[in-house]
Parts: sequence; C-alpha cells; structure tokens
Amino acid sequence: MKQTTFGRRSGLRVSEYGLGAAGFGTAQLSLPDARAMVDRFAESGGTLIDTADSYADGKSEAALGEVLAGRREDFVLATKFSRGNGEQRPISRVGNSRRAMFYAVDRSLRRLKTDWIDLYWAHFDDRVTPMEEIVTAFDDLVAAGKIRYGGLSNFAAWRTALGQAHAEAHGLVSLAGVQVEHSLIERGAETEVFPMAEALGLGVALYSPLGGGLLTAKHRHGKQNRPIVVHREDTPTKARALDELEAIAQEIGAPPGDVAIAWQRAFDARAQTAFITIVGPRSVEQLEGNLKALELRLDNEHIARLDAASEIYRGAPHDGIGGPPDLGDKERLRSRSVPIR
Repeated sequence: MKQTTFGRRSGLRVSEYGLGAAGFGTAQLSLPDARAMVDRFAESGGTLIDTADSYADGKSEAALGEVLAGRREDFVLATKFSRGNGEQRPISRVGNSRRAMFYAVDRSLRRLKTDWIDLYWAHFDDRVTPMEEIVTAFDDLVAAGKIRYGGLSNFAAWRTALGQAHAEAHGLVSLAGVQVEHSLIERGAETEVFPMAEALGLGVALYSPLGGGLLTAKHRHGKQNRPIVVHREDTPTKARALDELEAIAQEIGAPPGDVAIAWQRAFDARAQTAFITIVGPRSVEQLEGNLKALELRLDNEHIARLDAASEIYRGAPHDGIGGPPDLGDKERLRSRSVPIR
C-alpha cells in the first residue's frame, strides 16, 4: 500500500487506504476480530485508522484503544467530535464550540488510551459555531499537545475555505484536510469540495466508497437482502450507474465493488493533493476484498463510461448556461465532469 503526504499543508504521512473503525465495539465485530483486522491492515502497509466518539456510543474508540495497546506509534489515529455519545447529550457537550471540543477530546484520549490524536475531525458542521472559533480551538489543542492536526468532516466548501483563510491570516495551524462521502452514486463533493481542497492544498479523505454496500451489486435483482440501508437504488442515475458498473465488472472479470473503488482511486492518480479512501469492512474477508481493489486499474474508456453513467446535474455556474447536461453527449463526457489539474 502506498504512503502519501496528506495534502500540501502538512507533512503528515498516511496510507492510501484508511481503515474505518465504526464497527469496532459492536456485536458485529468482536475484539479479537477487530485485532485481526488491524493486524492484516498493518501487514498490507496501512497506517491510518479513523473512528469517532459517536461510533457505538464511544465503544469504537474504547475497542480501538485496546487493539492499539503497545503499538500506538505505528498508526496515524484519527477520531471525530461534534455529535457526542451515550443516551444523554446535553446541548453544551455537542456541536463544534470550544467548550464542546475540549470536553470531547479529553474523553476520546481516555477511551483511546493515548496521549495524543494525530488527526482530529469536527464530524459535522453545527451551523452555529463561527469558523474562527473552530480553527483557533484546533490551534490551542495542537499547542497543548493533545492533537497534531485538525480537519473538517462533512463541511461545505465555503465554510472550510473561510476557516482556512482565518488560520492563514492569524498565523494559526493550518487545517490538514477534509472528509466527505463520495462514490459512484454520491458525487456531490466534486462540485465544490474537491476543487476547493485542491486549490487550498488540503488532503481529502473519502468515506463510503461502496455507497453503504449498494455498489457491491449484491443487493440487486433480489440477490440478497440489505440489513442496513444507507443508499437505495431509487433514482434513474443510480440505476444507470449500477448497470454500467456491473457491465464493466463482467467485461474485466472483477467484482463490482472493486471496480467502484478503482474508479474512485483514479481521482488520486490525477490530483495534486492526496485523496484517501476510507474503507469500512466488517470482517477480515471483506478487508481482503478491499485490498485487492488497490491492484485494479481501469482504462480511460471504463472511467469515461462510469463518469457518464453517474454524472449529476451540478447547476450554475458549473454546467454553464442552458440547463442540465445532455447525458447523450459522449464527446463532452470523455473527460471527468470535474477536471483535476
């Protein structure tokens, strides 16, 4: 597995895959299984592990702390705050305020059994806390030695840019990167977040590359039931993307999920900033499948076909004057809908 610098704003080295630990500490993933998964991830060259204080109401962080005992320094550890955990979530302990952030980081450090967090994400934008407060609080936590870098997850591009501008203007520690959902059936981040991140030199961590399992195509045509629904095949664009995905997978003899991840990884190959894929396997066997996807390279024709099938209407000014794009215009769709320099 390749190692890369997470964006141009820091020297933080991370693996091209991040291991999502949302399932750690749940009934679906026992502690021995979680340990085996981290062992296999590390064996493949993986270093970045991503969790949150809200995952399994804090049990994910606690389980990860147990798994990393004695080898904490071998991994780049990322966690998030904003949503809190447990049945009781007093309003003063959630959101992105300085008070909520400082409260959350101490409890995450305790559960993770570590003295520092490498990458600390604000999980969601509470739409109340000023960006100046968020980036200043990150700077204070870096100075205190509790975190090494701060980043923003699920924030609008303009909010991220505003925060980064404030950090630069006042000599604060730069934001390291952003985290956002992205897949063949969720391409909204390409409209504003991707160009913003590349222009500002921020790293990009992409989660849910398989659309919550929909892009494995195991749940189409009555093949299997889906116990957890994140995305449904409920729009013509999603159906078209899945049809093309299955067709290409059959042509090249690869699982549809591997093709979906290979399509996403193509962004990193053409970008000037790092694109990291966060995978969330629920077993070592699923992790093995994710690792095989790293070996798959799609040719330009396959990428163009998947681009065309999954293209979204981005609106003005991105699609220019004249309304939605003509999805039959094959010449125009030969390049990515959001060019990456």
